[in-house]
Amino acid sequence: MLFAQLSAATALLFSLALAAPTPETHSQHSRGVNVGWPYGSQKIRGVNIGGWLVLEPFITPSLFDATGNDAIVDEYTFCSMQDRGAAQSALTNHWNTWITEDDFAQIAAAGLNHVRIPIGFWAYDVSGGEPYIQGAADYLDRAIGWARNHGLKVLIDLHGAPGSQNGYDNSGKRGNEQWHTDSNNVLRTKLVIQTLSQKYSDPSYWQVVTALGLLNEPATYLSSDLLATTRQYWYDAYGAARYPWAPSGSASKSGLALVIHDGFQPLSTFNNYMTEPNFEDVFVDTHNYQVFNNDAVSWDYNTHISNICAQASNYASSPLWLMVGEWSPASTDCARWLNGRGVGSRYDGSYSGSPYVGSCQGKSGSGSDFSDEYKTFMRRFWDAQTQVYEQNGQGWLMWAWKMESAADWSYQAGLAGGWIPSDPTQHQYSLQSLCG
Repeated sequence: MLFAQLSAATALLFSLALAAPTPETHSQHSRGVNVGWPYGSQKIRGVNIGGWLVLEPFITPSLFDATGNDAIVDEYTFCSMQDRGAAQSALTNHWNTWITEDDFAQIAAAGLNHVRIPIGFWAYDVSGGEPYIQGAADYLDRAIGWARNHGLKVLIDLHGAPGSQNGYDNSGKRGNEQWHTDSNNVLRTKLVIQTLSQKYSDPSYWQVVTALGLLNEPATYLSSDLLATTRQYWYDAYGAARYPWAPSGSASKSGLALVIHDGFQPLSTFNNYMTEPNFEDVFVDTHNYQVFNNDAVSWDYNTHISNICAQASNYASSPLWLMVGEWSPASTDCARWLNGRGVGSRYDGSYSGSPYVGSCQGKSGSGSDFSDEYKTFMRRFWDAQTQVYEQNGQGWLMWAWKMESAADWSYQAGLAGGWIPSDPTQHQYSLQSLCG
């Protein structure tokens, strides 16, 4: 078995997890750790800081346009397929300017309480000729300071793993998912999680960093091997994160909530999985988008909303604490390069194999040409999603805070355009009126 090759430290970590030593007093769970936020009694209302410390072409297309090279499609090729000095300069400028403390001030002013910050493994571990340019880790620390200044809680999310856990550009490397094919990839990922947990369990970060995402969106639907590897990884990564000092012989526990992704599997597959008392403060993160298949982009507005309403009982039955860590009020895939740099949209038929549904005009871009009807729908869609996610789970984090040219995906643009309220608890449309 792949994981038989993992280190003795992993075995120690896992045994400590199963031992479940007497936990600290914790008001949210009968057994748990003091994570610094009352999960279980107060709802998560947050936003993702996407496209900053992990590049995504659809969030900042200008960064990729400026390279003059159409083959640069992700952070891996951004660092490997242009002059390294130019790449370093562009990344440093992007880190300094795309997100600043003012963004955190705006997020707090909008009534949100959490930010989810994606970061790649390469911020902490580059080896084997990997071309990634380091430096993002320092900006994560800056962001945590900004969060502290403005009363926000931080969920750090490991978004990219060696070899790529999904083949998406947001993993750092677009193409084939190879993470699960090499036990060293999995071990390196676990050790990055251990590093993150050790660092952000320090008292200087405690109660600002409250949660750690163990790996974003492993595409377990692609193969049974990837599914099996992922399900074992959650156990090993839990041990590495909950007991990060175990290799030195310490059974001290990290004070972080730990987040596993559903891997695009039904929530019922987590029945009797990583439950108390042996596993403490574990969330399952599900992502809800309605734009990545031909059927969904063809739905009318009411069907988009009814499909959110239909998720209520599913989410309420989650065997683990549930967060919807990514979602959007977008109803089409019209945002430029949403499906990858150089890849078209299903909605207008420019995506290979997709039928034409309609014109993308007025569906994405700056938002200046959005019709009142479209903005009214997005407000209804926003209200439906946030209420379903809060009433049937522990809350939500929208993707994403800002976009260069995809207002339908931008919390910031939604605030300015009026389809997102300045107070996330104020719903223009009740769940009863939306879902019946």
